[in-house]
Amino acid sequence: MWRSLEPVSERRRSRIAAIIPVLDEEGAIGQVVAAMPRGWVDEVIVIDGGSRDATVAEAGAAGATVLVERERGYGRACARGAAAAVDGGAEILIFLDGDGGDRPEVIPSLAQPILDDKFDFVIGSRTRGAREEGSMGAHQALAGRVIGAAIGLLYGVWYSDMCAFRAIRADVFARLDMREMTYGWNLEMQMRVARAGLRVLELPVAYRRRAGGRSKVAGSLRGTLRSGLHIITAFARVAMEPMLERTR
Repeated sequence: MWRSLEPVSERRRSRIAAIIPVLDEEGAIGQVVAAMPRGWVDEVIVIDGGSRDATVAEAGAAGATVLVERERGYGRACARGAAAAVDGGAEILIFLDGDGGDRPEVIPSLAQPILDDKFDFVIGSRTRGAREEGSMGAHQALAGRVIGAAIGLLYGVWYSDMCAFRAIRADVFARLDMREMTYGWNLEMQMRVARAGLRVLELPVAYRRRAGGRSKVAGSLRGTLRSGLHIITAFARVAMEPMLERTR
Protein backbone atom coordinates (compact mmCIF):
# COMPACT_ATOMS: atom_id res chain seq x y z
CA MET A 1 0.00 0.00 0.00
CA TRP A 2 1.20 3.51 -0.84
CA ARG A 3 0.38 6.55 1.25
CA SER A 4 1.61 10.12 1.68
CA LEU A 5 3.31 11.28 4.86
CA GLU A 6 0.86 12.46 7.49
CA PRO A 7 1.36 14.46 10.72
CA VAL A 8 1.83 12.25 13.77
CA SER A 9 0.74 12.75 17.33
CA GLU A 10 2.76 12.02 20.44
CA ARG A 11 3.83 8.39 20.36
CA ARG A 12 2.39 5.62 22.44
CA ARG A 13 4.84 3.87 24.72
CA SER A 14 6.71 1.18 22.85
CA ARG A 15 10.46 0.85 22.98
CA ILE A 16 12.00 1.93 19.68
CA ALA A 17 15.58 1.31 18.61
CA ALA A 18 17.35 2.85 15.62
CA ILE A 19 19.90 0.57 13.94
CA ILE A 20 22.61 2.14 11.80
CA PRO A 21 25.31 0.09 10.00
CA VAL A 22 28.38 2.18 9.17
CA LEU A 23 31.75 2.02 7.49
CA ASP A 24 33.92 5.14 7.31
CA GLU A 25 31.15 7.67 7.92
CA GLU A 26 33.15 10.30 9.81
CA GLY A 27 31.55 13.70 9.39
CA ALA A 28 28.10 12.22 8.90
CA ILE A 29 27.28 9.71 11.62
CA GLY A 30 27.45 12.24 14.47
CA GLN A 31 24.88 14.42 12.71
CA VAL A 32 22.60 11.45 12.11
CA VAL A 33 22.67 10.34 15.76
CA ALA A 34 22.17 13.90 17.02
CA ALA A 35 19.13 14.36 14.77
CA MET A 36 17.17 11.48 16.31
CA PRO A 37 13.72 12.74 17.38
CA ARG A 38 13.52 13.04 21.15
CA GLY A 39 10.72 11.12 22.78
CA TRP A 40 10.64 8.60 19.95
CA VAL A 41 13.94 6.75 19.76
CA ASP A 42 14.95 5.05 23.02
CA GLU A 43 18.29 3.74 21.80
CA VAL A 44 20.53 4.37 18.81
CA ILE A 45 22.72 1.41 17.93
CA VAL A 46 25.58 2.03 15.51
CA ILE A 47 27.34 -1.03 14.15
CA ASP A 48 30.78 -0.35 12.72
CA GLY A 49 32.14 -2.74 10.11
CA GLY A 50 35.79 -1.81 10.40
CA SER A 51 36.07 1.94 9.84
CA ARG A 52 39.53 3.40 9.44
CA ASP A 53 38.47 6.92 10.37
CA ALA A 54 36.87 8.47 13.46
CA THR A 55 33.40 7.00 12.87
CA VAL A 56 33.33 5.00 16.11
CA ALA A 57 34.45 7.91 18.27
CA GLU A 58 32.05 10.31 16.57
CA ALA A 59 29.06 8.02 17.00
CA GLY A 60 29.86 7.39 20.65
CA ALA A 61 30.32 11.08 21.38
CA ALA A 62 26.90 11.77 19.87
CA GLY A 63 25.30 9.33 22.32
CA ALA A 64 24.98 6.11 20.35
CA THR A 65 25.63 2.60 21.58
CA VAL A 66 28.49 1.49 19.34
CA LEU A 67 29.14 -2.13 18.40
CA VAL A 68 32.16 -3.21 16.37
CA GLU A 69 31.56 -6.06 13.94
CA ARG A 70 34.85 -7.71 12.99
CA GLU A 71 33.44 -9.43 9.90
CA ARG A 72 32.39 -7.14 7.07
CA GLY A 73 28.98 -7.20 5.46
CA TYR A 74 26.07 -4.76 5.40
CA GLY A 75 23.56 -7.45 6.34
CA ARG A 76 25.84 -8.83 9.03
CA ALA A 77 26.03 -5.40 10.67
CA CYS A 78 22.24 -4.97 10.49
CA ALA A 79 21.69 -8.42 12.02
CA ARG A 80 24.11 -7.65 14.85
CA GLY A 81 22.33 -4.40 15.59
CA ALA A 82 18.88 -5.97 15.44
CA ALA A 83 19.91 -8.71 17.87
CA ALA A 84 21.26 -6.11 20.31
CA ALA A 85 18.09 -4.04 20.01
CA VAL A 86 15.85 -7.02 20.69
CA ASP A 87 18.00 -8.06 23.65
CA GLY A 88 17.48 -4.53 24.97
CA GLY A 89 13.72 -4.88 24.79
CA ALA A 90 12.99 -3.01 21.55
CA GLU A 91 9.51 -3.56 20.16
CA ILE A 92 10.00 -1.58 16.96
CA LEU A 93 13.18 -1.61 14.91
CA ILE A 94 14.14 1.34 12.70
CA PHE A 95 16.85 0.77 10.10
CA LEU A 96 18.59 3.65 8.36
CA ASP A 97 21.93 4.51 6.82
CA GLY A 98 24.57 6.57 8.58
CA ASP A 99 25.69 8.77 5.70
CA GLY A 100 23.16 11.54 6.30
CA GLY A 101 20.96 10.73 3.30
CA ASP A 102 18.09 9.41 5.41
CA ARG A 103 16.37 12.01 7.61
CA PRO A 104 15.88 10.86 11.23
CA GLU A 105 13.10 13.40 11.79
CA VAL A 106 10.91 11.19 9.57
CA ILE A 107 11.08 8.31 12.08
CA PRO A 108 7.74 9.21 13.77
CA SER A 109 5.96 8.89 10.42
CA LEU A 110 7.46 5.44 9.89
CA ALA A 111 6.77 4.21 13.41
CA GLN A 112 3.26 5.58 13.95
CA PRO A 113 1.43 3.17 11.58
CA ILE A 114 3.01 0.28 13.50
CA LEU A 115 2.15 1.82 16.86
CA ASP A 116 -1.44 2.15 15.63
CA ASP A 117 -1.36 -1.59 14.78
CA LYS A 118 -2.31 -0.87 11.18
CA PHE A 119 0.89 -2.15 9.59
CA ASP A 120 3.75 -4.54 10.42
CA PHE A 121 6.36 -3.09 8.06
CA VAL A 122 6.73 0.51 6.88
CA ILE A 123 9.34 1.38 4.28
CA GLY A 124 10.44 4.71 2.86
CA SER A 125 10.53 5.38 -0.86
CA ARG A 126 13.14 7.80 -2.15
CA THR A 127 11.81 7.58 -5.69
CA ARG A 128 8.39 8.86 -4.57
CA GLY A 129 9.82 11.52 -2.25
CA ALA A 130 11.74 14.76 -2.75
CA ARG A 131 15.40 14.12 -3.56
CA GLU A 132 18.31 16.51 -3.53
CA GLU A 133 20.11 16.66 -6.84
CA GLY A 134 22.89 14.11 -6.91
CA SER A 135 21.60 12.18 -3.91
CA MET A 136 20.52 9.13 -5.88
CA GLY A 137 21.69 7.83 -9.24
CA ALA A 138 19.25 7.12 -12.05
CA HIS A 139 20.42 3.51 -12.10
CA GLN A 140 19.55 3.16 -8.39
CA ALA A 141 16.04 4.53 -8.93
CA LEU A 142 15.53 2.25 -11.94
CA ALA A 143 16.82 -0.81 -10.07
CA GLY A 144 14.44 -0.14 -7.19
CA ARG A 145 11.44 0.04 -9.49
CA VAL A 146 12.43 -3.03 -11.51
CA ILE A 147 13.06 -5.16 -8.44
CA GLY A 148 9.87 -3.80 -6.86
CA ALA A 149 7.87 -4.83 -9.92
CA ALA A 150 9.42 -8.31 -9.81
CA ILE A 151 8.42 -8.69 -6.16
CA GLY A 152 4.92 -7.53 -7.08
CA LEU A 153 4.62 -10.22 -9.74
CA LEU A 154 5.81 -12.85 -7.29
CA TYR A 155 3.90 -11.89 -4.15
CA GLY A 156 1.43 -9.14 -5.03
CA VAL A 157 3.22 -6.46 -2.98
CA TRP A 158 4.56 -3.59 -5.09
CA TYR A 159 7.56 -1.57 -3.92
CA SER A 160 9.09 1.40 -5.71
CA ASP A 161 12.46 1.37 -3.93
CA MET A 162 14.92 -0.71 -1.90
CA CYS A 163 15.37 2.13 0.58
CA ALA A 164 17.30 1.25 3.74
CA PHE A 165 15.03 3.53 5.81
CA ARG A 166 12.35 1.28 7.28
CA ALA A 167 10.49 0.27 10.44
CA ILE A 168 9.35 -3.18 11.46
CA ARG A 169 7.82 -4.81 14.52
CA ALA A 170 10.50 -6.71 16.39
CA ASP A 171 8.37 -9.84 16.78
CA VAL A 172 7.68 -9.85 13.04
CA PHE A 173 11.36 -9.38 12.26
CA ALA A 174 12.23 -12.37 14.43
CA ARG A 175 10.01 -14.60 12.29
CA LEU A 176 11.56 -13.59 8.96
CA ASP A 177 14.61 -15.83 9.32
CA MET A 178 16.92 -13.30 7.70
CA ARG A 179 20.05 -14.88 6.24
CA GLU A 180 21.60 -12.35 3.86
CA MET A 181 24.83 -10.87 5.20
CA THR A 182 25.58 -8.61 2.22
CA TYR A 183 23.94 -5.66 0.46
CA GLY A 184 21.09 -8.01 -0.42
CA TRP A 185 19.78 -7.63 3.17
CA ASN A 186 17.25 -4.90 2.38
CA LEU A 187 15.82 -6.78 -0.57
CA GLU A 188 15.62 -10.04 1.36
CA MET A 189 13.60 -8.34 4.10
CA GLN A 190 11.17 -6.85 1.59
CA MET A 191 10.69 -10.20 -0.13
CA ARG A 192 10.18 -12.15 3.08
CA VAL A 193 7.70 -9.59 4.39
CA ALA A 194 5.75 -9.72 1.12
CA ARG A 195 5.77 -13.52 0.92
CA ALA A 196 4.54 -13.79 4.51
CA GLY A 197 1.48 -11.69 3.68
CA LEU A 198 2.30 -9.06 6.30
CA ARG A 199 0.75 -5.60 6.36
CA VAL A 200 3.04 -3.36 4.30
CA LEU A 201 3.03 0.40 3.88
CA GLU A 202 5.34 2.42 1.64
CA LEU A 203 5.75 6.13 2.37
CA PRO A 204 7.55 8.78 0.29
CA VAL A 205 10.58 10.14 2.14
CA ALA A 206 12.87 13.06 1.40
CA TYR A 207 16.44 12.07 0.60
CA ARG A 208 19.60 14.17 0.82
CA ARG A 209 23.11 13.94 -0.53
CA ARG A 210 25.44 12.11 1.82
CA ALA A 211 26.98 14.37 4.47
CA GLY A 212 30.46 12.88 4.21
CA GLY A 213 32.57 10.05 2.88
CA ARG A 214 31.96 8.08 -0.30
CA SER A 215 29.18 5.64 -1.12
CA LYS A 216 30.25 2.01 -0.87
CA VAL A 217 27.54 1.08 -3.40
CA ALA A 218 27.30 3.88 -5.96
CA GLY A 219 30.65 5.55 -5.26
CA SER A 220 32.58 3.36 -7.71
CA LEU A 221 31.98 0.99 -10.61
CA ARG A 222 33.34 -1.89 -8.55
CA GLY A 223 30.99 -1.10 -5.67
CA THR A 224 28.00 -0.82 -7.97
CA LEU A 225 28.73 -4.13 -9.69
CA ARG A 226 29.41 -5.91 -6.41
CA SER A 227 26.24 -4.70 -4.74
CA GLY A 228 24.24 -5.46 -7.87
CA LEU A 229 25.50 -9.03 -7.85
CA HIS A 230 24.59 -9.42 -4.17
CA ILE A 231 21.08 -8.10 -4.84
CA ILE A 232 20.47 -10.37 -7.83
CA THR A 233 21.80 -13.37 -5.92
CA ALA A 234 19.59 -12.60 -2.92
CA PHE A 235 16.53 -12.21 -5.13
CA ALA A 236 17.11 -15.55 -6.84
CA ARG A 237 17.79 -17.37 -3.57
CA VAL A 238 14.71 -16.08 -1.76
CA ALA A 239 12.45 -16.55 -4.79
CA MET A 240 13.55 -20.16 -5.22
CA GLU A 241 13.26 -21.17 -1.55
CA PRO A 242 9.68 -22.53 -1.77
CA MET A 243 10.59 -24.64 -4.80
CA LEU A 244 13.69 -26.03 -3.13
CA GLU A 245 11.77 -26.80 0.05
CA ARG A 246 9.18 -28.80 -1.92
CA THR A 247 11.91 -30.97 -3.44
CA ARG A 248 13.41 -31.94 -0.10
